[in-house]
Amino acid sequence: MKRIAVLGAGLGGTIMAYELRDRLGREVEIHLLSKGATYSFVPSNPWVAVGWRGREEIEVDLRPACAKRNITLHSQGAARVHPAENRVEMLDGTALDYDYLVIATGPDLAFDEIEGFGPHHHTQSVCHIDHALAAKQAFDKLVANPGPVVIGAVQGASCFGPAYEFAFILDKALRDAKIRDRVPMTFVTSEPYIGHLGLDGVGDTKGLLESAMRSKHIKWVTNARVNRFEGDKVVAEEINEDGSIKATHEIPSVYTMMLPAFRGVEAVRGIEGLTNPRGFILVDKHQQNPTFKNIFSVGVCVAIPPMGKTPVPVGVPKTGFMIESMVTATAHNIANLVAGEEANAQGTWNAVCLADFGDGGIAFVAQPQLPPRNVNWSSQGKWVHAAKIGFEKYFLYKVKLGKSEPFYEKLALQALGIDKLKAVSFDT
Repeated sequence: MKRIAVLGAGLGGTIMAYELRDRLGREVEIHLLSKGATYSFVPSNPWVAVGWRGREEIEVDLRPACAKRNITLHSQGAARVHPAENRVEMLDGTALDYDYLVIATGPDLAFDEIEGFGPHHHTQSVCHIDHALAAKQAFDKLVANPGPVVIGAVQGASCFGPAYEFAFILDKALRDAKIRDRVPMTFVTSEPYIGHLGLDGVGDTKGLLESAMRSKHIKWVTNARVNRFEGDKVVAEEINEDGSIKATHEIPSVYTMMLPAFRGVEAVRGIEGLTNPRGFILVDKHQQNPTFKNIFSVGVCVAIPPMGKTPVPVGVPKTGFMIESMVTATAHNIANLVAGEEANAQGTWNAVCLADFGDGGIAFVAQPQLPPRNVNWSSQGKWVHAAKIGFEKYFLYKVKLGKSEPFYEKLALQALGIDKLKAVSFDT
C-alpha cells in the first residue's frame, strides 16, 4: 500500500489530506504531520487582536476528523525532510518513510532580519494565534493610554491583505472605544503604491484602498524599507524608483503591527534541488518538484517569483483559494502517479479574496492571480464583512467535517464560473 505524507496542517495541508482521501479512497495510507493537533484559522487573527474572537472560536481539534477519515495524525512536528531517502525525521527522534510527500508547511516568519522586529521585541503580529492574543493585550494598553500607531508590511513581505485588514479593523475598534481621535495612524508598506498587494493591483484596488484610507484619516508611506523598530518609533527609508533614498522617516508609534517577510521553514531550508535560496519549495506547473518527482508542494511555502522589479522587494501572495487550487491539482497528480500515469493537472491559481474592514471591506477576484488576467475585478461594501464572517464559519465547519470540498461548494463555484483546475492540459 502506498504511503502519502502531508507535511503541515494549516489551510493547505489539512485540506490536502482530506482531498487525497476523497480521491484515492482507502487504497493508500495518508499521514498528516503537524506541530500539535489543532487547526487554527489564520484569517481570523486580526479579529482576535482586537478582542472580536477568542482562541476557541477559530480553532479545531483535528483528531476526530482525522480518525473519521482514516488519516494518521503525527503531532510531534518535523525536524528535517530527507528527500533522497524518502523520509521525514520528526522532532521526537522518530522518522516516517513515504512514497509521496506533499509539503504544505506554510512559512517561517523572518522577524530576525530587522532590528527590534517581532512579538518578542517592539512590534505586534497577526501571523499566529499566539501573536494575535499578545497583540490583544497590547491593544488593551493602547485603549488605556492612546498614542500613535503604525501598521503595514516590511520589505520582502508577500502577504499584504492582512495588513490592510488590520489597519481598518483597528480603526473600527478604536472608534468603538471612542478614542480614535487620539490615535494618529500611519500605514507603512514596501509596495510601490497603495493597493499593489504584490499583484500589481486587482481591478481598482489602488483607488478603493487609497479612498478608504483618506476617509479613515490613515496616512501612508509606500516604497518603504524599514531600518529598525524602537519602542516609540519606526525608522524607515522611502526609496525612489532608481533605488536612491528619497527620505528617512522616524514615525512615532506606541503600537506597531507590521507583517514580516517569509522564508522556508527549517525542516526544508537549504536542501539542494528542493528549495530556492530563500527556502521555498521549487515546483513546476503541476506542483511537482523537478528534482524529487515524488514530492509536491502547496501553499505559502511554494516558490513563486515576484511580479517584477520594484524599488523595494515585494513578494507574491498565495491566497486561500489559490492554495485550494494547488491542492486539487496535486491530488489529481498524485492519483495519476499511483495509477502509473503522468502528472498532468494544473491549478488555475485563481484568487478570490475578502478583505474585511470591521464594518465593510473590499473583495477582489483575479483569474488567474498573476496578470495578464481573464477576470480583474474588485468591489467594496458592507456585504464583504458579512461574507468574511460566513466564510470563516463555513471553512471551520469544513475542517471539522473532514471534507475538502462539499458538493454545495462545488455548485457555488460552478455558478460563479470559478475553477480550481485548468480545463485543458496538454503535455508534450
